[in-house]
Amino acid sequence: MTRIRIVRILLLSMLLFFNFEKVDSCSMYKITKDGKTIVGTNFDAYYLTPTIWFENATNNKKYGAGYSGGRQDGANGIAPQSGMNSEGLSFSRLASPTPLNGQVDTKNKKQITNPTVYLKDILHYCKNVDEVKEYISQYDHSYFLQDVFIYIDKSGKYLVVEPYTMTIGNDTKYVLSNFCPSVTSDKYANNLERYHNGVEFLKNKLDTSLSFATALIDTMHVCRKKVGDGTLLSSIWDLHQGLITMYFYHDYKHPVQFNLQDELNKGDHILDITKLFPPNAEFEKLTTYRIPQNSKAIMSFLMVCFGLFSFSGFYFFVSYLRKRKTAAFSKQKLLLFTLCTVMNYYLVVLATNMYIFYFPSPYKDYKFSHLNIAAYIPFLTILILIPLILTNWKLLKEKTWNLFSKLLFTVNNIAFILLVILFTYWGLYNILN
Repeated sequence: MTRIRIVRILLLSMLLFFNFEKVDSCSMYKITKDGKTIVGTNFDAYYLTPTIWFENATNNKKYGAGYSGGRQDGANGIAPQSGMNSEGLSFSRLASPTPLNGQVDTKNKKQITNPTVYLKDILHYCKNVDEVKEYISQYDHSYFLQDVFIYIDKSGKYLVVEPYTMTIGNDTKYVLSNFCPSVTSDKYANNLERYHNGVEFLKNKLDTSLSFATALIDTMHVCRKKVGDGTLLSSIWDLHQGLITMYFYHDYKHPVQFNLQDELNKGDHILDITKLFPPNAEFEKLTTYRIPQNSKAIMSFLMVCFGLFSFSGFYFFVSYLRKRKTAAFSKQKLLLFTLCTVMNYYLVVLATNMYIFYFPSPYKDYKFSHLNIAAYIPFLTILILIPLILTNWKLLKEKTWNLFSKLLFTVNNIAFILLVILFTYWGLYNILN
């Protein structure tokens, strides 16, 4: 095992500790009937910049392609989430927790240094899934440790690309969501409601009409009650006619359609999907919902609090050890140290896991983790904060502590109160809902 792989696995382990294994609830299907193949995708994410763009074949590239996505990848533009090229080859990307097993020797494989360019180039250079498999086989595709990809060509043949394996299939209908088929039990897959809905919908019927394809993608979409978030984009890709039908933010009454070749004839261009559809109240609510991941002010406040609590916890703990037998209110110093320590852990959790803000409270990880326990920290904060505020009021009227300690104690309580206000805004206390 190379040093690079060892470092990557260590980093992934650390990432999973704080980000856990909750994944975006994307889903897709493919249908082949009477020589026609339709692919439907649901891109479930919190990005505020959903985009579709078109790139012609240039230099030694062979095929033009259209892509959709929403995540900014710096100078590389938007990372593609799904797409289709002029030969009728399409792909979908689904986040998936991947067991760290089944690893293969990759010492002679090319390294993926720019994932966005790599994914786009597959559509620029390949016309069917056999060519895709040959192309990907050159690379260490375990780079995508938390993703599963599926490529479908117009014949209906498909290739499922997992971090450690690739599988070709040719079923007339196929449904996939956030799991790796080669290592996931049927029981777990069927527990994913969006996946189960798709499988049940296709159990006794099969059609390639737009109305059927739309009804199926609607059946598999997600819309959560807390903020109304869920499916950002739904797209239906007609691999034979080169047609792309888009739906925005789980609204299936207002489609926008593109002809891939017509769009490529206009030259390379990019379109803001939010401007192509009528106003969407649920999306407007999402755009005004502020969390650390989309607000620099809130993230900066959390960072300031982290620094404050780190210093205060150390200061009051040392003070407690030195003067616990003589100083007044010494137990409150220990209480403040405890709250500072617990809150700093929770600030890291909030800064690294956005699902907490969107899923119902108390938050539950998809499989039990310490996050299930951490979900009750906002309640613990209120319980501890009440005696701290009462003590703070007494200290301000007495001379038992020095001025710096009293000011630091007061500043901490103000920070805790502001955090409780944020917890309330994020609905972290709404356990009855």
